[in-house]
Amino acid sequence: MRIHVTRKLPEKALQTLYASGWDIFVGPEEIPNRQRLLWGVGGAVGILSLLTERIDAEVMDRCPELRCISNCAAGLDNIDVDEAQRRGIRVCNTPGVLTETCADFTWALILGLTRRLLEGDRMLRAGAYPGWGPMMLLGLDLHGATLGVLGMGQIGQAVARRASAFGMRVLSWRRGDSLERVLRESDVVSLHLPLTSDTRHLLNAERLSWMKPGAYLINTSRGPLVDEAALGEALNGGRLAGAALDVFEREPEVHPSILESPRVLLTPHIASATEATRERMALLAAQNLISNLCGP
Repeated sequence: MRIHVTRKLPEKALQTLYASGWDIFVGPEEIPNRQRLLWGVGGAVGILSLLTERIDAEVMDRCPELRCISNCAAGLDNIDVDEAQRRGIRVCNTPGVLTETCADFTWALILGLTRRLLEGDRMLRAGAYPGWGPMMLLGLDLHGATLGVLGMGQIGQAVARRASAFGMRVLSWRRGDSLERVLRESDVVSLHLPLTSDTRHLLNAERLSWMKPGAYLINTSRGPLVDEAALGEALNGGRLAGAALDVFEREPEVHPSILESPRVLLTPHIASATEATRERMALLAAQNLISNLCGP
């Protein structure tokens, strides 16, 4: 009776798994290649996965006794949930425990982008600061501006709550509402949606053209929500003032037009990256797996 953990987790979560009495196999700290993943899962009754591993029919075929897949992530887009359900395999994830941490980080990106902190840092490090000037690195006043929140799940709501402290007007969008209105009226647009067939490339060239000239885009949810080639054109053509991206369409790759743009703040998928939150996520994933394997 074997559990496969696809990548190394915080020690508290691993100790919880070891204490369960199951045979635990832990993968590497780095992202496992496909061959290693397929080899490692063989014969497992439980898989604890991360968003970097695609758990599909090919993986499930390697473990015919598989009973549960516990994903250490807020979403499930790396798992073929329909296939798992067809086989009677339980699937769970770790929402909630990262809500406030991700909302805090979203605001770090909003502030860093709209006040041009990265550009200022680069200027100083390059020895290019000429001294104070009244027209240098002018940014956006958040007080009185409009924040458009696309997706009002737990994280989207937490981001919206924080906007009140900055004196911002908030427009929210849920699937089925008028997306065009929110995009046209928002000074800052922040994405907080799951990746589905309906939301993939939600912001394509046409919808990016709906955004207010000089607006800013923030994405801390899933990279494929945005057509990066189209975003690069909108940025480099001067229509948008900037974008801050923590997630990418073909992660870990970033579209060249995005990399080349001076209007972009990039971070390596670290919205939930605090010691406490990552430990809580891993511990919840471990507990979910054990309870599903031991339950009826």
